[in-house]
Amino acid sequence: MNILDKIVIDKRKEVDLKKSLIPISQLEQSVLFGKETKSLANRLRTSKSGIIAEHKRRSPSKSTINHSLNVQDVASGYKAAGVCGMSVLTDGKYFGGSLDDLLIARSSCDIPLLRKEFIIDEYQLIEAKAHGADVILLIAAILTREEIKQFSEFAQSLHLNVLLEVHNEEELHKSIMPSLDMLGVNNRNLKTFEVSTQTSKDLTELIPDDFVKVSESGISSIETIKDLKDYGYQGFLIGENFMRTDNPGAYALDFVKKIES
Repeated sequence: MNILDKIVIDKRKEVDLKKSLIPISQLEQSVLFGKETKSLANRLRTSKSGIIAEHKRRSPSKSTINHSLNVQDVASGYKAAGVCGMSVLTDGKYFGGSLDDLLIARSSCDIPLLRKEFIIDEYQLIEAKAHGADVILLIAAILTREEIKQFSEFAQSLHLNVLLEVHNEEELHKSIMPSLDMLGVNNRNLKTFEVSTQTSKDLTELIPDDFVKVSESGISSIETIKDLKDYGYQGFLIGENFMRTDNPGAYALDFVKKIES
């Protein structure tokens, strides 16, 4: 059993518990549930930088990344840096995140927010909308084609953008469907945790141009982004590169300026 399998098992237990404690009707009464969402896909299409900056305290592969920063400062800094959107990890056990992080980020900035989570139930999409998210992540490695279709179409009905993440050609082929807005290629091998942007390059020709192409993981230099742009990528998810600094917002600002210059 790999780490992803363990995460999914724990996530199913977590979601079942939440569903027993907080009914959908309560989530739908949230002030944020009726809020108009912002399209990350549209922002990426017109952006020079394409940066999606992430708030991430830790991960199974890298352990502690940064526990000393508060979400409000990070979100405000990313907003000031001019990034296209912010990704917020909401998994607690493995990444140290929470839905409260999403709420705080929403109150601190008005850029599109991605709830980065292991989605295995429609309930989590309603949670995302109720806590201020504009975008949800679907991970092809943990979902069937039928689930991807079900969740992405439900997300569309909630006016949420959908970023579908794949790691290889097999996952990509089962995932392509009209109800997706963005297709993300994760450059991290889930079995070895090795990272290579060659994965994004290898898969780009298989992704229809209808979708915004996003490259994830292993992006730490301006040169890498410029290289990936030549392969058709318009979005770049960056977390650890910013979060390992004392001031992610300032680092992101300098990064964006260098891309756009």
